[in-house]
Amino acid sequence: MDVRHLTYFIEVARHRSFTKAARSLHITQPSISKMIKILEDELGTTLFYRSAKQIELTDAGRAVLHQSQQIVTSFQNLTSELADVINLKKGTLVIGLPPMVGARFFPKIIADYTRLYPQISLSLIEVGSKKVEDGIEDGSLDIGMVALPVNENNFEMFPFVKEPLMLIVHPDHELANRSNVELTELKNESFILLREDFTLHGRIVNRCIQSGFDPKIICESSQWDFISEMVAINLGIAILPRTICKELDPAKIKTVSLAEPMVPWHLGMIWKKDRYLSFASRSWLKLTSQYFGIKLDLP
Repeated sequence: MDVRHLTYFIEVARHRSFTKAARSLHITQPSISKMIKILEDELGTTLFYRSAKQIELTDAGRAVLHQSQQIVTSFQNLTSELADVINLKKGTLVIGLPPMVGARFFPKIIADYTRLYPQISLSLIEVGSKKVEDGIEDGSLDIGMVALPVNENNFEMFPFVKEPLMLIVHPDHELANRSNVELTELKNESFILLREDFTLHGRIVNRCIQSGFDPKIICESSQWDFISEMVAINLGIAILPRTICKELDPAKIKTVSLAEPMVPWHLGMIWKKDRYLSFASRSWLKLTSQYFGIKLDLP
């Protein structure tokens, strides 16, 4: 058994699929199946219950998964720390960020970072907040920007922006000239929302439910500009952060304040608690915290 066997096992458990795990790891399905069989033979137990439709962890598999995650994390910490010692100011950094966040707040920081640390390979992955959290948790991402709050038992974090959500409508909409709107007035409207893997999706839906109605969702997207274009042709309404609304063409879209309290767009930067921070990660966190005027104590 080596750490590669455990890494493959964790990936199969995460996807509940040999095919998806093999695709994620860029290897063939027979190879990963063979690795899991070797691991099961060595441990003397079955780790997965295999049926025609899906696979599930056995009780033994769940126990092995917990220990495997700790072992793989420790190994990653070891290799990262050695890389820092041997290759000072070199390395890789994988950052996850929702599309709305990256374009609004980070171009200058990214430019400064690549100028200061040209030997660090920087990779940006655009996904929703939920997938960012998953990536930090499983180690595929080093640092991520997400909508707060997050589970502080799992993540270290610092907040960097907090602002209200705004309603956007077509100029001909009956609410277009209002100074503010109660959320309950939107119960008969057609909503255009971010996809479910974006935290704002769930928070807007939950807030509508708290106001006494289930929102009628006619479209979901990962791109705020597509959402705004849908509103601009009067296919529905949307709720977006104020920063985004400021960039929209007022001739095509009207922005209206929401009178009752909405969940604010509260953003933070997160990283895995108790995981070793590489030189690349520490440098990014120090630079971004300085940019936002936040005092951050790091080793």
